[in-house]
Amino acid sequence: MHGPDLPLFLIGCGPSTPDASPQTMGFKAWNLLQMAEMGLPVPPCLVLGTPWCRDTASRAAAARPATWRDALSALEARTGLQLGHRRHPLLLSVRSGAPISMPGMMETLLNVGLCDATVPGLLSRTGNPRLVWDAYRRLVATFGEVVAGLDAHLFQTQTETLAGSRPDQDLDFSELRTLTQRHLALYREQTGAAFPQDPEAQLAQAIEAVLHSWDAPKAVHYREAHGIANDIGTAVTMQAMVFGNAGGRSGAGVGFTRNPSTGEPGLWVDFLFNAQGEDVVSGRQSAHGHARLAAVLPLAWQHLCDASKRLEDALCDMQDFEFTVQDGQLWMLQTRSGKRSPLATARIALDMLDEGRITPEEAARRTAHLTEAMLQSTRVVGSGGDALAPAARGVAASPGVVIGELALDESRIRARQHAGVDQLLVRAEADTSDIAALEQAAGLLTQRGARTSHAAVVARQLAKTCVVGCEGLRIDLGSRSITLGGQRLSEGDILTLDGQTGCVYVGTARTEVDVPHALLDRLHALRSRPA
Repeated sequence: MHGPDLPLFLIGCGPSTPDASPQTMGFKAWNLLQMAEMGLPVPPCLVLGTPWCRDTASRAAAARPATWRDALSALEARTGLQLGHRRHPLLLSVRSGAPISMPGMMETLLNVGLCDATVPGLLSRTGNPRLVWDAYRRLVATFGEVVAGLDAHLFQTQTETLAGSRPDQDLDFSELRTLTQRHLALYREQTGAAFPQDPEAQLAQAIEAVLHSWDAPKAVHYREAHGIANDIGTAVTMQAMVFGNAGGRSGAGVGFTRNPSTGEPGLWVDFLFNAQGEDVVSGRQSAHGHARLAAVLPLAWQHLCDASKRLEDALCDMQDFEFTVQDGQLWMLQTRSGKRSPLATARIALDMLDEGRITPEEAARRTAHLTEAMLQSTRVVGSGGDALAPAARGVAASPGVVIGELALDESRIRARQHAGVDQLLVRAEADTSDIAALEQAAGLLTQRGARTSHAAVVARQLAKTCVVGCEGLRIDLGSRSITLGGQRLSEGDILTLDGQTGCVYVGTARTEVDVPHALLDRLHALRSRPA
């Protein structure tokens, strides 16, 4: 603890403090602590608790190195690395974490501590020049966006210019080194100052930016929409980096211990090889399911399955987790109770009751708000009659079938609200800054992205139909039109979005309602139990 009410915690660096709680250290860090105490592989970290976010003075104090230097020394001793060391540099992720989960609403910075002076040390330690230059260019771009307030598209444009149509994973170390130099020059050009080369200054500014993101418009809007108090604040977690971008036996993933759309048991995982976590959750790239991870890295997959079971056993709920695999080694980076559809809410609660994980009283509490109408689903009628063939297919990310007008942004949705016509938000990639538009839309369709990206998670929480990673979709904002499976469409044209199958139809598809009779019977039996 730092003072009477400004807490600072260490995880994985010795005995935990009895003062730790979700309220004082945020749920992200609290769950990291639970995982570490369960013996799961968690990189060590230090945490500035939520009271550091309460006012301008405490935020300024949180960013001063004197506040956290001693705790950082303990982290350095645990890892055998040191922030800013030329031969053995420690790199950190700096993450937000409120006492109530707010997925994607605040900021994260990765690879903090990398600079011109520490590049040779990381090269020597890893023997992987591609990892080093990939991490450095990511840091410069993210730092420019989150700390300096630059438009992320400035850096994305540089990347696209160099890469062409190739994914980032196909760039070699020399190309990434060139891209880093271009990012550094762009940072200086746009800010009038050089990118900070002092790792301690990087960390101080990253802490300040993460705390400031508590007041970002999207975070404020999310709290207002979900009745979350503005004074609970966010913690800041500084965690030793592990690298999913270390080659073909590495990667980053997000998963659910059960299907968040249907509630079916079994891991539901998105994974990107040779990538970092932001690649998955940002929605900027389309990820693979678990089959390829299981085939290429079967031991890491088995460890993930084991960790999934242990999480459910300990926390008694379906979990949404983030993980990294570095050179075949699994590392758990986050877990939380997963957002889910109403159908999944009922199925998971009833299954966990049958499994003996929760009591009948807890199952009844979790399902008390559900109605029969909420558990019904709509499906597109199959072949025959006037059923439409899908124009394109994506990845089903949030269930339901919705029919509405194509809309490319929030302003279009607002302008058409008075007509009383459902609108479908269509984006190349959905960012959490789109939450206001998503709240007003009936569904979301994206060209890129994964079913576990933050936008898809929020869509499920809002019960919005969502299809992501639709490769047959192209968007032309200049002409306010799209191309879908070779057909050119304009805003206002009608689409049908099927969140069960990932199919997208042009026009109004024929649908019918499915009633989950067996599930309703189980729910009725639960509610009929004697008190």
